[in-house]
Amino acid sequence: MKHLAALSTALVCTAVALALPAQAGSYPVDGKWGQSASTEKGPIDCGKLRVIGFNGDQRTDSKGGVPAYRNRTVQSAGAGQFRVVDEFTTGQIRNAKMNYTLRMVDADTAEMIMEKGGTLRLRKCK
Repeated sequence: MKHLAALSTALVCTAVALALPAQAGSYPVDGKWGQSASTEKGPIDCGKLRVIGFNGDQRTDSKGGVPAYRNRTVQSAGAGQFRVVDEFTTGQIRNAKMNYTLRMVDADTAEMIMEKGGTLRLRKCK
């Protein structure tokens, strides 16, 4: 009888866990960041640049192939580095994932190092 009770409890706990929505992570940065190779100190004018916006668990891209992403996970990968998994849906693609490392160079500079190659260097917008 004890085994049956333990099994019932385990099944109920599993069912509750599966019914809960997955929690998205929050980005370790926020605000708008412009694609730039600039080495100047402080935030830059992003008026004509490609702009990546980070807001909680949402990321937008002004000139990328996908305009909006939802963060799935953020994991620390050492000092100032984070492994990020984003999810996106377009008219033709549903629930696709994008993996990259977000590296903080300094308070105003970040790099998105793409899993499939390439790096997007970002500067904090004014």
